[in-house]
Amino acid sequence: MIVSVVSMPEGVVVRTDLRGARERLSASGFVIVDIDLGEEPPPDGGPLSRRLGLDDEIWEWLGERREHARADFHEGAVAGIVPVVCGDRIAYVQIHGDEDHVITVHHGPMELIDTFVERLRHERPADSVTALYLILQGVLESFRRAVTQAHLEVEDLEEAMFEERQPRQAQALARLRRRAARLHRAFLPYASVVQEVLVRRRMTAHGVPEERRAMNSLHEHTVHLVLLEIESLRDATRRAAGSYSSIVADQQNLVINRLTIVSMIFLPLSFLTGFFGMNFTFLTKRLNSEDSFLALGLGLQAVSVVAALYYVLYRTHWRQLKDSRPHDTADDQL
Repeated sequence: MIVSVVSMPEGVVVRTDLRGARERLSASGFVIVDIDLGEEPPPDGGPLSRRLGLDDEIWEWLGERREHARADFHEGAVAGIVPVVCGDRIAYVQIHGDEDHVITVHHGPMELIDTFVERLRHERPADSVTALYLILQGVLESFRRAVTQAHLEVEDLEEAMFEERQPRQAQALARLRRRAARLHRAFLPYASVVQEVLVRRRMTAHGVPEERRAMNSLHEHTVHLVLLEIESLRDATRRAAGSYSSIVADQQNLVINRLTIVSMIFLPLSFLTGFFGMNFTFLTKRLNSEDSFLALGLGLQAVSVVAALYYVLYRTHWRQLKDSRPHDTADDQL
């Protein structure tokens, strides 16, 4: 367990234990406490909230390993669980804040919290509410960066698949579709909780400063924007998967067309070969000379091949090319 205490507005970071953090929280002044519980279960000794001096039962879930968004209000304090994008995985951070303190709890290293604590030395928020909104804006930025990166990967895959289709592109698209689904599944509950909290705050809070109202509006607007970006990513992955399927279908149609051409050429030859290979009276007694073999056996095959090629190349493909030329000319003029 790693406990870091940041004294504000100085921005001084001190490593301590839970007892030292409780003493700093019970004293007056603006304090930010970060607790990294690690991957191991927390040691015995009662709920983490009690050990930090938060005696209300409503905060007893603080420190437990939970992976779902939530938010609780009680006597001017707020606590919640928010999702954060950490590389290729979704992690969850527990946040508790009141007028003087901000507490963050997580399991394992968290780039968002490390960056936030590091910036406190230079960017010093005026109060705990501002610090809380800075953390939440960092949460939203982690989702926006992940969505932007996935969008770029989808666009690169689309360009590559139109140049040369490869099986690994389908695997990459499937991975991006699963990533978009995970982002949506993690962020949608958070968006719902934020909407509920902000609406409740506007309906119940009185005398809220204009600066905090502006932060509420900005955060709510950013939440909707991130949700739209995730939906756009899901649509982009579906579109790319549809394009890949269309390319596969076009290539299969091309193969079928080639097989059709070969079949139209060799079907008459197979028929003539089978016909003249039969052993009946007309063939054995009437068509027994070399001239008749050359005239009927080879001549009919040559005529059938020429007729098949004429029908395939001129009557179908040449006509399609001829009909497509006016459309191409019209498109060029546009």
